[in-house]
Amino acid sequence: MNANKATPMTLADVAPESVLLAGAGRAILLQLAHPSVGHGVAGHSNFASDPLKRFHGTLAYIYALSNGTAGQRKTVQRQVQRSHLPVKGAASGDVPAYSAADPHLQLWVAATLYESACQTYDVVFPALAESDAESVYRSYAVLGTALGMPAELWPKSRADFAVYWEDQLAELHVDDTVRAVAAELLAARAAPWWIRAAMPLARFLTAGMLPPEVRQMYALPWSSRSDRLLRLFFGSAAKLVPLVPTKVRHAPMHYYLKRIPA
Repeated sequence: MNANKATPMTLADVAPESVLLAGAGRAILLQLAHPSVGHGVAGHSNFASDPLKRFHGTLAYIYALSNGTAGQRKTVQRQVQRSHLPVKGAASGDVPAYSAADPHLQLWVAATLYESACQTYDVVFPALAESDAESVYRSYAVLGTALGMPAELWPKSRADFAVYWEDQLAELHVDDTVRAVAAELLAARAAPWWIRAAMPLARFLTAGMLPPEVRQMYALPWSSRSDRLLRLFFGSAAKLVPLVPTKVRHAPMHYYLKRIPA
């Protein structure tokens, strides 16, 4: 990654890095910890029978919006909007009314994708120049605006985003319903064998990368030894990943884009 190029970096430069997938579970559990998102998924999703559907859909969406053609962008926008149409529910108990078309929920989902990508990118690759970091941040807004979120909802700067993020973390809550959805996701019992084989690492990275207070909400085990292993993992990744040819690092993106009509 050339952080010294003439034009500032954007989502198109960052999103293809496959190491960002290490933060995928973190992003999903943060999304679910928002009561409206969590109960929307619990009532309208099929994690248990098809645990990879949301994962595949999210990756296709990100890759198409970041590096796809205009036709691919329209295709994934229609697919996501269509899947969101039935996701709505009335207020019940501590859970407010929700709709996947709510721009504030779209903002939260996009925010978790951006913040989780940053958490991973920043420990693997050299720090971005300030202009690049701000440019990448601004470009991530498309993950929300592509679904109808007003552009002005996206915080204006990374400093504004940090305030928004801390405020949102204070509002998160995980109940038994959402905890059960997360457990199904992390168990991946109906997934192909090769996904199940990778789940111990995925569960470890997800638990370790979550903010401690959110990790406790999900009752995920963690220890000082776990913390040391996590630092070792990312320390090794920081040395090895940049040595991998770009074509290999970006292979998942090319895989998904080939399967989206242009």
